[in-house]
Amino acid sequence: MASHIRRRKFLATLGGAAAALPFAARAQQPAMPIVGFVNGRSAEGSVRQAAAFRKGLNETGYVEGQNLIVEYHWLDGQYDRLPTLMADLVRRVAVIATPGSNPASLAAKTATATVPIVFGVGEDPVKLGLVASLARPGGNATGINFFGHEVAAKRLGLLHELVPKAVRIAVLVNPANAPSAEAALRAIPDAARAIGLQTQFLKASTSEEIEAAFATLLRDRADALFVAGDGFFVSRRVQLATLTARHAIPAIYSVREYVEAGGLMSYGADDLERFRQAGIYTGQILKGAKPADLPVMQSTKFEFVINLVTARAVGLEVPPTLLARADEVIE
Repeated sequence: MASHIRRRKFLATLGGAAAALPFAARAQQPAMPIVGFVNGRSAEGSVRQAAAFRKGLNETGYVEGQNLIVEYHWLDGQYDRLPTLMADLVRRVAVIATPGSNPASLAAKTATATVPIVFGVGEDPVKLGLVASLARPGGNATGINFFGHEVAAKRLGLLHELVPKAVRIAVLVNPANAPSAEAALRAIPDAARAIGLQTQFLKASTSEEIEAAFATLLRDRADALFVAGDGFFVSRRVQLATLTARHAIPAIYSVREYVEAGGLMSYGADDLERFRQAGIYTGQILKGAKPADLPVMQSTKFEFVINLVTARAVGLEVPPTLLARADEVIE
């Protein structure tokens, strides 16, 4: 009996040692760094952006699944998740990448002063408190400024060119994305007054609130719609395109995805280039570069896209001068 027990103990020990071998072998391999990628949109609405980010990583020698892990987090406009998410990421990741979201970039900076951050923001990152200066960021964050709100006047001007008789412009903002909403509230009224337009601000943070905002827009007889830059709105681009088409409301947006979904016009920084550059900076940081020494990049390529099918559907004739300036026309 005793020998039988001893034999069982020996086999159990042998089995445990065998099971431990792969773990021991794996422990000798260097652990792959983890990049926490956080985006304000839905996963479905960010396929090309994620691919552009990976392309940037590849250019610096990093391939997802081979020598690094990218952990994707899609907020779909649920910005209240950020504090908990960032608290978790700062404990585990080598870099936090937030190339498409002001709220995520600010939440990352609030959560850590040590883990490197690669951001993408639509406003001056110095004013936002993300960096000390554009040339020498000086802390744990760097990234790209894509001038989301500096181009608001240009976007408004394009809308006015398309509908020159418009007087009242409705502006849709997401109060849950406070930095973006506040920047729109600052910039757009002045730009509108300069070209003789009145503005009416509408707020929405859910699909139901978007429907309610349109009910207000129709009741107050707004002539056109300006949709402020926001990841949640991009995720709801089909809803917005459908509502504007149904009610024949001329609208302009910040990124081309809206126009591809049936929206009328968009003007803004090249989205894919921004995500690629963020991937390059992330790779450089993984190789040892310090965010403090990497200058904040500024978008230089902007694109103007028009959907002629939508224009015809809502009874608008696009002036030839506007068509000539478009980078792309969807027919």
